[in-house]
Amino acid sequence: MADRKNSDAGPSSSRHAHANPAASFPTHNSPRTWFLTQALSPLTVRLIRLLLAHGDYVVACLPPHEIEHDDRSAEFRELINECKSNRKDREGWKDRIRGIRCDGRVMGQAGAAVAEAVQVFGRIDILLCCKYEAVIGTVEELSTTPATSNLVRDQFETIFFSQVNFIKAALPQLRAQHTGHVMALTSIGGHIGTPGMPMYTAATWALEGFCDSLAYEIAPFNIKVTIVQPSKEVQSLTHKIVIAPQLPYYDGEINPAPNIRDIYAHVLNAHADTSVPDPEAQADRIIARYPRLPAQAVDKLVMETVHALTAIGGHENPPARHIVGFEGSVAVKEKLKTVTEELEDFVEASLAVDIFPSDVVKPEPLEDEDAPKAGSVAAAGAGGDRAGSASG
Repeated sequence: MADRKNSDAGPSSSRHAHANPAASFPTHNSPRTWFLTQALSPLTVRLIRLLLAHGDYVVACLPPHEIEHDDRSAEFRELINECKSNRKDREGWKDRIRGIRCDGRVMGQAGAAVAEAVQVFGRIDILLCCKYEAVIGTVEELSTTPATSNLVRDQFETIFFSQVNFIKAALPQLRAQHTGHVMALTSIGGHIGTPGMPMYTAATWALEGFCDSLAYEIAPFNIKVTIVQPSKEVQSLTHKIVIAPQLPYYDGEINPAPNIRDIYAHVLNAHADTSVPDPEAQADRIIARYPRLPAQAVDKLVMETVHALTAIGGHENPPARHIVGFEGSVAVKEKLKTVTEELEDFVEASLAVDIFPSDVVKPEPLEDEDAPKAGSVAAAGAGGDRAGSASG
């Protein structure tokens, strides 16, 4: 087990190349161990820097197909070189980070990564599920060929099943510790659907629904669950974007629905190495790109979320859900307002099918034997002896 002799390491007085506000952390008595289900995105690399500077331990999962991608893994490799350097403000970092090549889509690999984390650092305090990928394509566009249909499965494997595998693998350890915090970094796509990203939205909702149910199951073991929801751009622009071929019916000039394809194409085309062809030139090809944004733009995009994660991770009483950013909060409030208004508009239709106990056990009214029976002649004709005996 790694020696924790550096457990009293405090926040570094030196900052990364781009100055950011100081991160805040919950009060805790000893360093925590964070387990990140992927550590190669610009967001997680910046998060790891803050965690190491704070004195925490980090288990960094490295998806094989990403760590082998030079551009994708460049920032993480730079971070590891910093950890190994002789810089005084990086002293002890290399002893408090463990990189593990792991494909979470394979349950055996997720379990092995969790076991290695416990063997090296002794425990897992915070499990951060943060693997994402954005598939761009309408429902119809994702069902035109076997290749596009496979994108649906891939989207769920990445966002939902891989993260569920890590959670299932970590639960026995967290339960044995009788403490822990499971955090799912999703997006406001968990509240609001986006035209052109139906499978991204569906997989996000699946993970959030899973976490909502999980929270009740593991609360007795003192394990907390938090869903952190930044804007969808935070996740999609820091992970791989996969673009399915466009059908002509969904071209922006014909279909008035908002075209997310054009928005992301504009971002990708800002860098020569990630530019994408127009839909006509794309033809039947499926295109995948890792967005490349200027470092300053990345900081502005992700640091608000990074600081939310440091402030909430391991908190004694964390929120069940946390929406990051003003725009996201406003968007979710508008969505919830619409849901409430529609519920009120159709409340009569909702209550019309209610079965109240009084309707089920409603007693027959008592009749006065001496009172004349209305319709007794008709009743006698229809009911024969039964009606006659009732009026006798």
